[in-house]
Amino acid sequence: MTARLRGWALLLSAAAFAPAAGAFTATINPGSRGIYLRVGDGIYTGTYTGNGAPGNGGGIDVVSTTVPAAALGNGVDQVMTTTASSGVSNYDGYAFCNVPAQIYVGGFYRRSGSGGAATLTATVPAGLTNAQGESIAFSQISWTSSGNGDTGGQPIPAGTFQPGTQALASFAINTWRESCHSFRYANDAVVGAGTYTGRVVYTLSAP
Repeated sequence: MTARLRGWALLLSAAAFAPAAGAFTATINPGSRGIYLRVGDGIYTGTYTGNGAPGNGGGIDVVSTTVPAAALGNGVDQVMTTTASSGVSNYDGYAFCNVPAQIYVGGFYRRSGSGGAATLTATVPAGLTNAQGESIAFSQISWTSSGNGDTGGQPIPAGTFQPGTQALASFAINTWRESCHSFRYANDAVVGAGTYTGRVVYTLSAP
């Protein structure tokens, strides 16, 4: 029996989309309308405090775990690791997240006026599937939220994925907000061997 058949791997890919010492929230100066979101490794030249420029694009990071056959469905949470290579904040260059254990989630919403907020959502499929068409509910995956040096509640709090469009956080106007997410798989069901994959898309949008 091969190692692949004795256990199975669970993969979750996260894609970010945005148009062109308590927990870390910073007030930024009003200015031209702008919105930026980074999930995992993003593109940013310099830092926000150093008048850097956000980019558009970057790779899609993968969060995964491999469950040994002997542990399948025993209800013991399985820690997931990421392919992220940077946990450094684009706000000021601080080493905020610990990779590969965590994924950085952060960005800003800016405009010249006052009032209003942007909304961070996740578009979540019903389940992760393998080559045989078997599935695992996405609600088996949850995350905690923290950040190096943080002591208060997180601006992008802990949660559990739910199918559909899921609201994760609100970004008040002219603020930068960031958190570090650590994912885990609940491992509550015995499922067939294989690699189960699914993609969650994060979107920061404003009216």
